[in-house]
Amino acid sequence: MTRTHDPRTGVEALIVDYNGVAGLQPPTAMWTRLADLAEWPGRHLPSFQDAFWAPRNAYDAGQLSDLAYWAKVLGHHPGPRWLRTLRDADTALWTRTDQRVLDILYRARAARLPMVLLSNAPAHLSNVLDATDWRRELMDDALYSARLGLCKPDPAAYEHALAVTGADDPGRVLFVDDREDNCRAAAELGLRTLHYTGQPAELAAQLLPVIAERTDS
Repeated sequence: MTRTHDPRTGVEALIVDYNGVAGLQPPTAMWTRLADLAEWPGRHLPSFQDAFWAPRNAYDAGQLSDLAYWAKVLGHHPGPRWLRTLRDADTALWTRTDQRVLDILYRARAARLPMVLLSNAPAHLSNVLDATDWRRELMDDALYSARLGLCKPDPAAYEHALAVTGADDPGRVLFVDDREDNCRAAAELGLRTLHYTGQPAELAAQLLPVIAERTDS
């Protein structure tokens, strides 16, 4: 991977989270549909989401199969067809993208800024994301928790991503994530961080100077 030093910003690579940055958070209607498919008692969405998230870290880390995960959520094993329906609806929650963010990333890509995706995602979602045009066109590589066997904010996740960027100095790598704890863990390893709060202008403010410098060089 070719790297160019930027004397103004010092940023020579980007590590970016997916969900909450390039990926949009699911709306209530999609959560409600998933709860309906799960035949959740009383369609009580808060209790369904609690059950959904309780084993999620282990699922994202590849420690639970689709069946084992949904058995924990439901309290019993779903049949094969029901399992596929739940898995596919779950995956659909996380595949909507924010075109405003992608547009900024495409500009960075055109300026030859190396980019690596680092996402907490289960195996099936990882495969779906890898098949998208934006993933193939934008990212030099994508690292998913299910394949790494660990989730952010484990320091090893960032170390894997840093190795992929080829950057010698983590202080020249910008890490972007919507979770403050993930950013804090990255900062402890010396990365520059942007805690993304859903405003594309925040990302543009960090990347457009890099894009301009690389375009002019």
